[in-house]
Amino acid sequence: METEELIKSIIHCAYNVRIHLGAGFLESVYQKALVIELKEKGIYAVAEMPINVYYKNEVVGEFRADIIVEGQIIIELKAVQHLMLVHEAQLVNYLAATHKDHGLLINFGGERIEIKRKFREYQSRNNPFKPHDNRTC
Repeated sequence: METEELIKSIIHCAYNVRIHLGAGFLESVYQKALVIELKEKGIYAVAEMPINVYYKNEVVGEFRADIIVEGQIIIELKAVQHLMLVHEAQLVNYLAATHKDHGLLINFGGERIEIKRKFREYQSRNNPFKPHDNRTC
């Protein structure tokens, strides 16, 4: 599946989870529900995949990606009132550590679902050849 089509499918699945569960659950509940939703759509997703962080070829840390989809898109989930810049930076750092180009930051905790798309490298909103999607719904 092409990256843009995959991202649209992930977003659709996230909306389905939010519609069915609403707000107020822990992040882990949304994570499990989203993995189920993705698998029902035939999309391969792995939760809590451990990833090493390297500095000069030495492991200096490890994090667990909330969900990695089709081995190419990192999803960072939150269940907070509002997303903050630190959450966005966290996802961009995960993308850099894994050398993956695309990520989605999804917050189920507010009045409305928030979805922000992040890239490993800066992509200008004015560049018509590189899609940019950074929205709050």
